[in-house]
Amino acid sequence: MRELVFLLEEESAKAMLEGLVPRLVPAEIPFRCIPFEGKQDLQGQAARKIRGYQNPDARFVLLHDQDSNPDCRALKAHLVAVCQRSGRAGVVVRIACHELESFYLADLAAVEKGLHLSGLAGRQASRKYRSPDALANAADELNRLTGGVYQKVSGSRAIGPHLDVANTRSASFKNLVEAIRRAAG
Repeated sequence: MRELVFLLEEESAKAMLEGLVPRLVPAEIPFRCIPFEGKQDLQGQAARKIRGYQNPDARFVLLHDQDSNPDCRALKAHLVAVCQRSGRAGVVVRIACHELESFYLADLAAVEKGLHLSGLAGRQASRKYRSPDALANAADELNRLTGGVYQKVSGSRAIGPHLDVANTRSASFKNLVEAIRRAAG
C-alpha cells in the first residue's frame, strides 16, 4: 500500500505538515512524519531510516531548511547523495529557503487565522512579504511581526491548516506542495 513518509529536521515541520498534507493527498493514502533532532541528526540517520523502512511502496520526502547555507543547490545535491546511500530510488528532497517560517511569511492570512491575530494579511503587499524566501531571518521576522505570539511548534501547528496550497509567493513552498502531490499521485 502506498504511503508518504516525510523525513524532517525538527518537530515544527511535522506540526505544519499535519495540517497541510491532508489537503493535498487523497484520504486513502496514509502519511507519516518522522522528525529528527536537527540537521546533523537528519543527515546522519536518513539513509538508515529509508533503507530500514518496512513498506516497499512508501515514497519519501525529505524537507530541510537552507538556513545560512550559501548554496542551496549544493545542499540539495548533498542530501540527495545521503538518500541514495539508502539504496532506495526516488526520494524527493526539498529545501525550505531559508527557513520554514518563510512559508508563513508568504501567507500572512494563514498566520492571522492560525494565531488569531488581526491586521497581518493587509501587510502581504509589503516588499519583503511578497518574496519571503529571500529573507535570511524569517523566524525572527515572524516573531517580530506577531509580537512574540508565534512559537515554532505551536505556531506551525496553528498555521499549517490555513496555508493556501495555491500560494506562489514562496517558491520553496510551491515546490514542496508540487512534490507532495506528485509523490501521492
